[in-house]
Amino acid sequence: MNPERTVYRPETHALLLTDYCLAVQPGERVLIQGTTLALPLVEALTRAVLERGAAPVVRLEYPAQESDFQRLAADHLLDAADPLLLADVESVQASIRILTPSAPVPGLGPLRQARHRKALAPVARLRAQRRWNLTLYPTPYGADAAGMTLPDYESFVARAMFLDAADPVAKWGEVRALQASLVERLSRAREVRIVGPGTDLRLDVRGRSWVNSDGRRNMPSGEVFISPVETSAQGEMQFDLPTQYGGADVRNVRLTFENGRVVNASAEEGEDVLLAALNTDDGSRVVGELGIGTNAGIQTPSRNILFDEKIGGTVHVALGNGYPETGGTNVSAVHWDLIKDLRTGGQVLLDGEVFQQDGQFM
Repeated sequence: MNPERTVYRPETHALLLTDYCLAVQPGERVLIQGTTLALPLVEALTRAVLERGAAPVVRLEYPAQESDFQRLAADHLLDAADPLLLADVESVQASIRILTPSAPVPGLGPLRQARHRKALAPVARLRAQRRWNLTLYPTPYGADAAGMTLPDYESFVARAMFLDAADPVAKWGEVRALQASLVERLSRAREVRIVGPGTDLRLDVRGRSWVNSDGRRNMPSGEVFISPVETSAQGEMQFDLPTQYGGADVRNVRLTFENGRVVNASAEEGEDVLLAALNTDDGSRVVGELGIGTNAGIQTPSRNILFDEKIGGTVHVALGNGYPETGGTNVSAVHWDLIKDLRTGGQVLLDGEVFQQDGQFM
């Protein structure tokens, strides 16, 4: 075994989720959603929730169940939210969704995916009104997509969550303190400008609030984010980290913004997926989020947005739904984070002053 490799333990992951991310209390109901690939983590979470005097509500699917539904469902099913899922989310105080990267299902069209995502928007809005967390269980496909062996990928996931630390909660406290200092400076800015290869984008952040994302909603986390003024995005941006959306590969996205909306879009790979996402609804061409990654435990892209958007030295712009807690008003069934790596050349400027240069905070 690689002596630097960290062993991933579902039990340690589960304790961080229940005690730190969601702070589960006696008498609560906690929704746990994932596929059968995450069964070891689901079992550990169920035991941890029960031990805290709370009630786990476990919803398991087979890995391709959602893709099969999007591919085969009749129109009246595809365009409607599942009433049982709505009832589940309404009945709980907290929820955990576990991502389990798996191979895409052939024949799944991006337009049908976009329709189903739009139908699920009421579920997402209801979930956002409760305590929630999104996390990931390492799978063989996830390892392959990241170009790693499964043991190395498990180690990568564990380090990104600080599960290798003697006290993971204390490590997340350090992240929170660092990001608090960044938020203090960012909160004085009126305009954020991002400059780099293929990129010169201006965003107005006046009247909006920056959020210190310290792992309670995303695990892993390590970012500060805001919803810019919806009409303010002006310029162009090239996103150089490859990503996946709805199981499809998308690479080298280029967007042009005028008066807050995407007016031109292209991608070297997956352009049909990009255009379908942009045409989902009226809000899907608007910037819903600007985020700045800070997680020093994530330095290698893994083609998974949950991790890649947190890489220290990157920024990301999300198309679609905004965050009301930051002052955002844009509503969309889409929230797609696209990532720009500034470590090899680029700047973030606040009102003309350099805030970050080549991935380093000034």
